[in-house]
Amino acid sequence: MSDAARPDFTPLNRERLIAPGPVEVAPNVLAELAQPQMHHRAQAGIAKLMEAREKLTRLLGDPYDAVITTSSGTGAFEGALVSTTPGGAKVVNAQAGKFSERWGEMARRFGYDTTLVSKPWGEVLDPQEVADAARGAHTLLITHSETSTGALHDLEAIARAAKAQNPDLIIIADGITSYGVAELRPAAWGVDVIVSGSQKGTATPPGLGFVLFSPEVQARMIQNPERGFYLDMTRELAGQKAGNTPQTPAINLIYALSTALDRLLSVPLEVLWAEQRRKTDALIAAGTALGAPAWAPRTSPAVAVLTPPAGITGRQVAAQLAAMGQRALPGQAPHEDTVFRVSTMGYADRYDALAIAGILEDAFSALGVEFERGVAVQAAWNALQPS
Repeated sequence: MSDAARPDFTPLNRERLIAPGPVEVAPNVLAELAQPQMHHRAQAGIAKLMEAREKLTRLLGDPYDAVITTSSGTGAFEGALVSTTPGGAKVVNAQAGKFSERWGEMARRFGYDTTLVSKPWGEVLDPQEVADAARGAHTLLITHSETSTGALHDLEAIARAAKAQNPDLIIIADGITSYGVAELRPAAWGVDVIVSGSQKGTATPPGLGFVLFSPEVQARMIQNPERGFYLDMTRELAGQKAGNTPQTPAINLIYALSTALDRLLSVPLEVLWAEQRRKTDALIAAGTALGAPAWAPRTSPAVAVLTPPAGITGRQVAAQLAAMGQRALPGQAPHEDTVFRVSTMGYADRYDALAIAGILEDAFSALGVEFERGVAVQAAWNALQPS
């Protein structure tokens, strides 16, 4: 949008993060970062680490043990892989988007005997196809919510089918945008390890990764993994269970995380999951009303990945939103023009979904799309109503 075409009220707009991470953070969470510097070895620091770990387990809903890493989710995933999977083992990577492809590349770089099960971006994985590939494998790497496409893969069906074929299989799931957002029942489904990161559903600034290990998989973890030192999750888990960390943790972020988790844990998990689903359904309904339907056939509650009308690209929509002070994202390469991505993860509620619907109307109007004013907001409001 040129300066001449930009509305004169634009400088008064509140800037918003409406991208699928990093997400907006609550003021009381940010206030935790403004405390005088605390020491991670002091009793208060140890207590806060243990408190945050316990809350992470409650947010999962299953009695898995949490490790908090000072890293991104990618670092946490790397630690989970090298600490459970011996060198040269057969690894299956199920992929249908940017982030699931990352785990296959990681496995190949580490020299694992890597088999890929692939679907085109925007499609969903076939549980039986993944299960057949996992026969005889040591580890399956899979993404639950694919942030690049907006697809929510059927982790329950995939895990159950794979374990039926291979009961000894270790399943490591990328839950980076599903943990605390989508229905996730790893113990019932047979998922051994869940990986996530602070800047998504837990609404904390970037810088922390989480790995949640089932009781069963802990007995199979590798002592002194050859590819891990800083990311040796076997050593890290033992230390954190005792209130210790082998390395200096980002203790300030851990304080913030513990506070952020209180909001998520203030309602039952089923309520949390259902409300996040309604918020994203509202964004999808708004986009559909404007001629921008969802890309994936089975949508994630973490992010609305929408296909713009003919003649408009995902980059154009993202750029228009940015000119309005609203930070969304186009698609991931090579699909920057195919889609754009908006989200209400983080410190946002259903009324933010209505606001985003109105913002999309303004953006699409500025891009020359013809529609009846109010259709996106009405569609969003309808989607937020009880079914």
